[in-house]
Amino acid sequence: MPAAEHESKTKLLDATIKVVRAKGYAATRIEDVCAEAGLTKGSFFHHFKSKEELAMSAAAHWGTSTSAYFANAPYHSAADPLDRLLAYVDFRKANLTGELPDFTCFAGTVIQEVYDTNPQICTACEKSISEHAKTLESDIREAMRKYGTVGSWTAESLALHTQCVIQGAFVVAKAKGNATVAAQSLGHLRLYLELVFGAPARRSPSRPARGRTTKTHRTVPASRRETRTEN
Repeated sequence: MPAAEHESKTKLLDATIKVVRAKGYAATRIEDVCAEAGLTKGSFFHHFKSKEELAMSAAAHWGTSTSAYFANAPYHSAADPLDRLLAYVDFRKANLTGELPDFTCFAGTVIQEVYDTNPQICTACEKSISEHAKTLESDIREAMRKYGTVGSWTAESLALHTQCVIQGAFVVAKAKGNATVAAQSLGHLRLYLELVFGAPARRSPSRPARGRTTKTHRTVPASRRETRTEN
């Protein structure tokens, strides 16, 4: 594909993501996307046959761009696997800036509208959420080994749970009209992870230390850890 064609297609995909995050999938018109991209409808139909085809391509584009963004994020640098997980939550919380469309999820937004009406688009969007969750699984497994955490759950289920919390936080943030409730929800997710692994509380950038600055790690009996992780 010539560079100019590739550039115009990328503009349409970026515009789709921006408009859908602001208006929702159903309310987004081809004209809206073209106006946001600064391109004509002729250019649109040169690349896409329909709005549905555009949505499928936009979902793939979203997955590719977000994968690169998270792959280069600083939370990967922590030595301890639990610290990496907690830093991931802190990173997601730090991204709750700007207007609602600036931080909410394109894939999650589309799924809420098309899950029962357009399974192909739903599957394309679900793929990006599930693949992102998988990037957390190795850190979860390593943390389970390090902290001797056992239970009826798996690294895969906990990774997906983090996305359930995050996607739900986006929905309630939209309902409330601000990011405050989403930030609080991610704070609860952070505390939950600390409890699941029976580890001393880690200090987040937004949470000052209380009392002494050092804490002694108490060994939690396996029976108690098992009970804790099943709740």
